[in-house]
Amino acid sequence: MKVSQLDGIGAKRAKSLWDAGIFSIDDLLAHYPRDYDDRSNVKTIRELTTDAVNTIRGVVTTPAENSMVRRKNTSMLNITRLTITDHTGSLDLIWFNQPYLANTFKPDWEYIFTGKVKATFDGKLQMQPTEYEPCGKLELTGGRIVPIYTTPKQFTQKTFRAFIHQALEKWNGCEEPLPASYREKYDLMDKKAAVVNIHFPESNQMFLNARRRLVFEELFFMQRALFSVKDSIISQPGVRFESTELADFLGQLPFALTSPQANVLEEIKADVTGGGRMNRLIQGDVGSGKTAVAMAAAYMAMQNGYQVALMAPTDVLANQHFGQCSQVFGALGIETVLLTGNLGAKSRRESLEKIKNGQASMITGTHALFQEGVEYHNLGLVITDEQHRFGVEQRLRLAQKASIHPHTLVMTATPIPRTLGLVLYGDLDVSIIDQLPPGRQPIETYCVNTAYRQRLQAFIQKEATAGRQAYIICPAIEEAEETSETERAKREIQNVMNYTEQLSAALPDVKITYLHGKMKPKDKQQTMDSFKAGEIQAIVSTTVIEVGVNVPNATLMIIENAERFGLSQLHQLRGRVGRGSQKSYCVLVTDGKAKVTKARMKAMVDTSDGFMLAELDLKLRGAGDFFGTRQHGLPNFTIANLYRDMEVLKQAQAAAVESLPMAAAEEKSLNAHLQHVLATTRSSVM
Repeated sequence: MKVSQLDGIGAKRAKSLWDAGIFSIDDLLAHYPRDYDDRSNVKTIRELTTDAVNTIRGVVTTPAENSMVRRKNTSMLNITRLTITDHTGSLDLIWFNQPYLANTFKPDWEYIFTGKVKATFDGKLQMQPTEYEPCGKLELTGGRIVPIYTTPKQFTQKTFRAFIHQALEKWNGCEEPLPASYREKYDLMDKKAAVVNIHFPESNQMFLNARRRLVFEELFFMQRALFSVKDSIISQPGVRFESTELADFLGQLPFALTSPQANVLEEIKADVTGGGRMNRLIQGDVGSGKTAVAMAAAYMAMQNGYQVALMAPTDVLANQHFGQCSQVFGALGIETVLLTGNLGAKSRRESLEKIKNGQASMITGTHALFQEGVEYHNLGLVITDEQHRFGVEQRLRLAQKASIHPHTLVMTATPIPRTLGLVLYGDLDVSIIDQLPPGRQPIETYCVNTAYRQRLQAFIQKEATAGRQAYIICPAIEEAEETSETERAKREIQNVMNYTEQLSAALPDVKITYLHGKMKPKDKQQTMDSFKAGEIQAIVSTTVIEVGVNVPNATLMIIENAERFGLSQLHQLRGRVGRGSQKSYCVLVTDGKAKVTKARMKAMVDTSDGFMLAELDLKLRGAGDFFGTRQHGLPNFTIANLYRDMEVLKQAQAAAVESLPMAAAEEKSLNAHLQHVLATTRSSVM
């Protein structure tokens, strides 16, 4: 049934619902409340609590009256007054500038009101109601647990609530998507009861049962969808590498592989020689050596006659990979080309031609690698760096550029809790590099307030004088014009442009520049090249240098307004130093006094374990802010919260695994619902 068929939904309201993605009654009922207000405790007038929100029932004794009062600024204020009674006394109600209410309430009728109660100067009680309705068969605003919605335009809470109730009355229910065996095993209520009680709970316990059922269902089908994607990939035949000899490649590296790196490489070898498609994630902390393993896999592919495409999320990182690959593979007679959206026309044509005719075996770039007009000669391996910046769909689009079924290898330096990883990477086999290469220096981390700014400037000067380099990270590029002086003074958000100017004035002997995402790609690359070459001693930047940037001579990382970043993001930024043989430092600068801020900063100071920080970040900030900002690869859930619902997530994941070898009848009942979830999964997760 279309939502426009509900009584009271005219053209304007219908368009507002359509703009919010609500087209049918099912869509409307899937628009779950964002919060609840427990108004089930209906008090008598004698029981009212002052300076608090109360819900009462009372009978209108006299008609409402309007009166006009002149304010100090000479404007007029309309006051509507109404008196109600119950068996314990009487109460005055008032509204401001709502004169139409005088004709709303009928004498001798009983109504239910919710609002804040205050004592007047003469000691009488007075309520200013926010919601009201006649007592009777339908009571949606009081006397119960009341849902609070994120409402589309044209709707108040009261009207939207009424349409939800009307939709429930006209709803014939839905086909139960979960098999009875699952509902029994995991103690889940049926779908129709869950939908009714998520909107209008009969009790607190019924609400909890309803929410748990709907969360389980959402997470279960998300996992099933990811497993379906994974099954569709691994069931396809992959290119089989006949040779996995790596002696020549390993001879080009200035270090020996660690045991975890060697173990992951063996897993990759088993994948690419087994006849199926590799679909593997390498997860490892910053500096653990994921890129070396990926380059080893690339060398195997190229030795077997296949091209390799390595996709990075930024031009800076793509250029860095291009430099590394050119150096290592060039010595082995293998050509590497770069392909980004910001290449000049001539360079782009040359790269495209070399990719098409097979002259280039190693191709590094950004999203440009899977854009229209890119033709690969013989693509056999697709590598994606910083996977959380991409979705599954973007990986598949790059893989679909091949004329065969290529192997897929993805990397992330963002440590992710295992359960969240299963949601993000449920379609992948996971390998973990959990050991840093020998010789990596531990990074001393400190947290200070802005009173230390001059001492930090002296620290930068000291490192520069010693021939070393520093990063300073600011959360903004430039000062926001709309920020008021009061707000600016209160928040003191540091920005790259002002900070660079001030630091340059304070340290005239230090070569300082800036870097941010709005710069032209050519300028960004020139800046990074100058920094790597040691021509620049301090660089003030946004988080554009968060991932992948490798400057071994950089020993100092200062992060301003550290409270504005997620722990995982702070850990990534800290990982930009400590990459050489010199002692390195990270200084977090914040004036934040909140308990959660102090807890997060203490965690950064106390541990360098990225996985421990990831768990804490998920707990303190929630999945939506887990990466500092919402990332493309994170699914959009309608009701599930990946931290609060961790236990339900574990059960849903276990059930999804159990469902794979399911009986035919149950499989059929699941598949219809799964197809819908797959469609949304491919747009939100992929």
